[in-house]
Amino acid sequence: MVRVMAVGVFDLLHAGHLHYLEQAKALGDHLTVIIAHDDTVRMRKHEPVTSQDLRRRMVSGLKPVDHAMVGNPPTVPMYDILPLVEPDIIAIGYDQEHAESAIRAGLDERGFNEIQLIRVEGLTEDLDGTRKIIDKILSLQWAQKRQTELEGEQ
Repeated sequence: MVRVMAVGVFDLLHAGHLHYLEQAKALGDHLTVIIAHDDTVRMRKHEPVTSQDLRRRMVSGLKPVDHAMVGNPPTVPMYDILPLVEPDIIAIGYDQEHAESAIRAGLDERGFNEIQLIRVEGLTEDLDGTRKIIDKILSLQWAQKRQTELEGEQ
């Protein structure tokens, strides 16, 4: 059995997330998804919109996912989760800004030489990312507000 691991924030679940997980699952037989710990999200990106527990629950419900779990807090090395998951492959999303060479070096340093790193392809849809969705909502909201103001001036 080939075990695949995917990692992400998965805040505001969208089609890009599903595409990533479908591609990750296609790489093997069992897909474990690591949901970023709330403190990690705060430290690296932004205040999470949804809690780590809700994000784990949502990702668990997706068809390609066999198991989902919350990752370590940022004070614990990310590699410490590998003995629990025992992945043969780590699937990296097309937009995840991980330096594959740095991850490979970290894996090799810790004796995880057999784990493959595979970057999956992105989705070509317009709204394939959380930031894109938020920007679109804000843009629509601004346009609606502007239209209301223009109507009020007439």
